[in-house]
Amino acid sequence: MSSQQNPAKKRKSRFAVVFHQLKKNKLAMGGLVVIILLVALAILAPYIIPYDYDMQDYSCILSGSTKEHWLGTDDLGRDILSRLLYGTRISLSMGVLIVCIGASIGILLGSIAGFYGGRVDNVIMRFLDIYQSVPNILLAIAFAAVLGPGLTSAVTALGIASFAGYARLIRASILQVRGLEYVDAARVINASNINILFKHVLPNAFSPLIVYITMYIGSSILAAASLSFIGLGAQAPLPEWGAMLSSGRSMMRDYPTLVLYPGIMIMITVLAFNLFGDGLRDALDPRLKN
Repeated sequence: MSSQQNPAKKRKSRFAVVFHQLKKNKLAMGGLVVIILLVALAILAPYIIPYDYDMQDYSCILSGSTKEHWLGTDDLGRDILSRLLYGTRISLSMGVLIVCIGASIGILLGSIAGFYGGRVDNVIMRFLDIYQSVPNILLAIAFAAVLGPGLTSAVTALGIASFAGYARLIRASILQVRGLEYVDAARVINASNINILFKHVLPNAFSPLIVYITMYIGSSILAAASLSFIGLGAQAPLPEWGAMLSSGRSMMRDYPTLVLYPGIMIMITVLAFNLFGDGLRDALDPRLKN
């Protein structure tokens, strides 16, 4: 029998080890369960909401919890539960798209800087130093103000504002990987720089970025809610959680549930991603593997 192991089996065993480490962290597993439930709600939202999210019932305005409206209605008679459930789809989609945009730009710049080094690295890093001297939320507000209010503008603005963190992280990982033996071996056989970067360097430098991306989805959802809260994100009648907070803040004293429910959804979502990201970081830490 051959002593060589099947590569697919190796990959499976590595995943199994990481998942085994992850299962030891009850908070991380709880966060993962909540994330799965939120994704399921986002996918099934159009089919499970009791009413259309923009349907107005003027005979039932600002009602409390009733048999017809479990979480009550807002100032236009719209069902809060339906808007919260549909808002899960919008808020999660915004968070994922923001991360995709920021990670795409950041990975490209960070990979070039880390792999080529020298003057190219110096120019890119000095640009990132200048870029990061301005707070992300301020950059996002500036971009969103230029692009105009709306979901697309908010996602684009927040994605562009956040790429510097991805760039620095992937650059640091590549600097640790690019001098290893298998990279030198690829150069010896005259593999192209593009081939070395995407086939040998990036796959082995990606683990820290996976953790960062997982945790930043929660931060992106919070940032998207912040833009919607000040009127630069989702516009009426879309039930994005930040927009729901903004529309209910003027009535918060008399009808606190208008801001309480979307606030709880934001808190639970961000907490779930943070807990899962923390657990994933610990599971991927080689010092914790036996």
